[in-house]
Amino acid sequence: MTKRAGFVALIGEPNAGKSTLLNRMVGAKVSIVTHKVQTTRARIRGVAMAGESQIVFVDTPGLFRPRRRLDRAMVAAAWSGAADADVVVLLIEAHRGLTDGVQAILDGLSERAEGRRVALAINKIDRVKAEVLLALTEKMNAAFAFEKTFLISAEKGHGVEDLREWLAEVVPEGPWLYPEDQIADLPMRMIAAEMTREKLTLRLHQELPYQLTVETESWEERKDGSARIEQIIYVARDGHKGIVLGNKGETIKSVSKAAREELEEFLGRRVHLFLQVKVRPNWLDEAERYSEMGLDFKDGA
Repeated sequence: MTKRAGFVALIGEPNAGKSTLLNRMVGAKVSIVTHKVQTTRARIRGVAMAGESQIVFVDTPGLFRPRRRLDRAMVAAAWSGAADADVVVLLIEAHRGLTDGVQAILDGLSERAEGRRVALAINKIDRVKAEVLLALTEKMNAAFAFEKTFLISAEKGHGVEDLREWLAEVVPEGPWLYPEDQIADLPMRMIAAEMTREKLTLRLHQELPYQLTVETESWEERKDGSARIEQIIYVARDGHKGIVLGNKGETIKSVSKAAREELEEFLGRRVHLFLQVKVRPNWLDEAERYSEMGLDFKDGA
């Protein structure tokens, strides 16, 4: 059999289920999954194997109308992810249908996806009746000439295998891009920071999560096989620091414990995790913070 390998961009509105689908395809937790919108900031790639094909997923930030510099950089990253890919998969939610946001993405696809194979994946199909799905499929295909439409539930796994098999067939012929055992091209330090940020996002339901970022400051391999990881949580204001720490440090302790446990599971070994909270009022305007997140500072201008 001929080897194949290619890049597949998953695009869609925030919360459409892109990260859940990526994790389901790859079979490991690579891109963080939360119920909060806009949690995926960097273009995290997960690698899935299907027969002799290697499918490299570019998980893009959700496409939305940007207001702040960080938002603009995220949207630029999403569109450049689509432009760089061999295949684009637009993910929409069955129960929300063709929203204004989805229409804006379709308009963008017409401009930016020329010459690319574009498929539609309607997610969360268990939330609507069959006739609603049929009508939505017709409406979407009338709005854009999709090469193929898939009805899936990323969470439950329905239809995901069909999508994976199709992608395996249509990625270009050529050598594999990554060693077979490598699931994400993001440096482990960044994946570790994302895991901690996910735990913070889940714990703090206020608007705060978008005003904080996590960086892995140091990573030390210990002689006993464990890893000592130090991370800094940057917040924009003093008041935010108190929220992250919590009463008598309870919040930071529970976040640290949850992140450490997940890291240990991911790495398959013991982890010593140390978190520190620092106030940096202008971190949203610092180029260095953006490159830590895999984004281009200039894209936010």
